[in-house]
Amino acid sequence: MYHEGSTTGVLLCHGFTGSPQSMRPWARYLAEQGLTVSLPLLPGHGTRWQDLQHTGWQDWYATVDRELRVLLDRCEQVFVAGLSMGGALSLRLAARHGDAISGVVVVNPATTFPKLQGYALPLARHLVTSTKGIASDIRKPGVAETGYDRVPLHAAYSARNLFRLVRAELPQVTQPLLVLHSRVDHVVPPSDSQVVLDNVSSTDVTETVLEQSYHVATLDHDAERIFADSYGFITRLATRMTARDGA
Repeated sequence: MYHEGSTTGVLLCHGFTGSPQSMRPWARYLAEQGLTVSLPLLPGHGTRWQDLQHTGWQDWYATVDRELRVLLDRCEQVFVAGLSMGGALSLRLAARHGDAISGVVVVNPATTFPKLQGYALPLARHLVTSTKGIASDIRKPGVAETGYDRVPLHAAYSARNLFRLVRAELPQVTQPLLVLHSRVDHVVPPSDSQVVLDNVSSTDVTETVLEQSYHVATLDHDAERIFADSYGFITRLATRMTARDGA
């Protein structure tokens, strides 16, 4: 999804084994406020889980990096935002692109991998093709995430390596940061958000605890709060930058 709007742009990154569907209401909300919005599909996602088996974090990161550069060419201010692994990708973009990115919003960002599964992955991925899926951890009745019902282990191993890399790069994140995380999350522990808060170098940091949602909070009870808070965060910073540039 791409929406052409104002000179303030937002790149949205979906999560591992998910699809843009989990972020589309957020993207539409921001587009309706007049912003330019990009919501790409990550390679290997949105088709069948076997396709994800043949991709890795370098492919996923290359896609969001490319979309970011398109926005940077088009817009005066660009923000990055992501859910789960999309949060990790957003943080890496921030670490590598520095002041070119005006702010970062992450929802239940993934920065660690379960120790037991992570320890077994290097060998297990050569013996077992996939394990049970992690999609659709949503508290709100009648709402489902479009995602794979299986997790390919080669891709999971690559995601683990991405999280390790992002943790090492967190001190390079200096932009204003909004972290929204669910108190109860059956996919990514809330402590992953604390890892982000404890290690970034940002001085403008806001933490919001989502009390009524599970992992896919962008489709859950707190979705409207995420949308409104992120827009408020973006407009506050964009207004400040415009005033500064015009001074």
